[in-house]
Amino acid sequence: MKLRHLLFVITLIATGASAQSKKVTTAATGVPRPKLVVGLVVDQMRWDYLYRYYDRYQAGGFKRMLNEGFTCENTLIPYIPTVTAAGHTCIYTGSVPALHGIAGNDFIIQATGKVMYCTDDSTVVAVGSNSIAGKMSPRNLQASTVTDELKLATNFRSKVIGIALKDRGGILPAGHAANAAYWFDDASGNWITSTFYMNALPAWVNTFNSQKNPEKYLKQDWNTLYPISTYVQSAPDNSPRYEGKYSGAEAPTFPVKTSELYKGRLGMIRSTPYGNSLTLDLARAAVDGEQLGKNVVTDFLAISLSSTDYIGHQFGPNSVEAEDTYLRLDKDLSEFFSYLDAKVGKGNYTVFLTADHGAAHNPQFLIDHNIPAGYWDDGAARTQMNAMLENKYKVKNLVLGLENYQVNFNYAAINKEGLSEEALKLDVIQYLQKQPGVAFVVDMQRAQTANIPEELRARIINGYSVEHSGTVQIVLKPGYYSGHGGTGTTHGTWNPYDAHIPLVFMGWGIKHGSLVRETHMTDIAATIAALLHIQAPSANIGTAIGEVLK
Repeated sequence: MKLRHLLFVITLIATGASAQSKKVTTAATGVPRPKLVVGLVVDQMRWDYLYRYYDRYQAGGFKRMLNEGFTCENTLIPYIPTVTAAGHTCIYTGSVPALHGIAGNDFIIQATGKVMYCTDDSTVVAVGSNSIAGKMSPRNLQASTVTDELKLATNFRSKVIGIALKDRGGILPAGHAANAAYWFDDASGNWITSTFYMNALPAWVNTFNSQKNPEKYLKQDWNTLYPISTYVQSAPDNSPRYEGKYSGAEAPTFPVKTSELYKGRLGMIRSTPYGNSLTLDLARAAVDGEQLGKNVVTDFLAISLSSTDYIGHQFGPNSVEAEDTYLRLDKDLSEFFSYLDAKVGKGNYTVFLTADHGAAHNPQFLIDHNIPAGYWDDGAARTQMNAMLENKYKVKNLVLGLENYQVNFNYAAINKEGLSEEALKLDVIQYLQKQPGVAFVVDMQRAQTANIPEELRARIINGYSVEHSGTVQIVLKPGYYSGHGGTGTTHGTWNPYDAHIPLVFMGWGIKHGSLVRETHMTDIAATIAALLHIQAPSANIGTAIGEVLK
């Protein structure tokens, strides 16, 4: 008996040694990588939303990421303006507007004065619709993305798909070499792409569109997931003072009768939590239809969840609508992660979750609670500046606009009349410095020597694209913003409420833990590149967060 027992133990040891030998051999014959990387960008998600509703989150969503993964608690956006297009681009390029060229959602081409939408492309047309919403591509993006670098590293064998309700949220992360990017077309209610990627939708996308899911969701109406009395933001109900109502609704209160309000306008789904659900539905269909994670190399699925931004703009952070949206998104993420566990295999995929920007509190809400805040009327400022300049120089419309908190000059008129740009800059800077709500006004070309806090100086320099940014930067006082109505909220500034974002990694190759030292949005692409053992994107200025990786 003793001999047989000894032989049995020896056999077990030998078997274990053989298995270990196979693991080493496997690792030696190929670079270890996850089967799938999933990037999740939650549009307008403030960092504190990870914890503001933590007690109500389910075990499998945000809590799973925090409890199984690695969270970087102090991740900042290192440039201004903090807007959707620049944010998505920074996450995936590891770069800033000064280098990648996406200086805003919209920007003015300084050489021509033409307003350009970030993903506009007149050379392509829609696929899946006849809408002009399909005339989009990543051609304005002047750098590679980490998704492009994955394609290059695998000789284009990796599949890369971008998905978002917003065209820019799907296109910019997917990069130039993607198999496809898909976005939502309000006119048809379909998910579409453009001829930049293909000439006909894949069968799986046509099948998904044929299910008419937007109508199904909107016909359900929107009520709170839990009894409204249990919500942190439920009392007192001062919502009409701070929140915007839906077209056709009497007040911004629950329940939201989407079945009655949408009236065939399928774009309404963007401003409900169902927009996020629809997006993740398509993500699952993409994993199935493209067999993502079943490749011989790593695939990449870039998802942006846009409805949080639409709802945030309309209702602001201190609303039941925002709270319910995050509780519902948490539930959707839990189901999505369970799906990936079953389809790709738990431990076989890597997920990261972050945001393109945050959002301010509604200024009137802050004022009513004795916290410094206010509104800045950029439209009135532009009108007054043009009147002042016209009176002095006898030329109309010398300021084209104040997009992205920047003064954009009319260079065609300036050059025609032989005016001095330096004199004009001095005039507008002196005017703006006297305006209530304005903290600093900076000549972009002299930002390095501006008498402002060093952190702001760096963010202005990083955000300044010579081709696509205005020549004077306006920095408002804390709690102030412009370009938005009295209700709801917006973003775009350097302040922590706009620039402090969540960053959580989970899955293959990721440690469990947390980090409180300062990290930056530019570090995300570098970290994913390090995880995948591929080159960082062409304009990357970030640094891999080594603490995250096993």
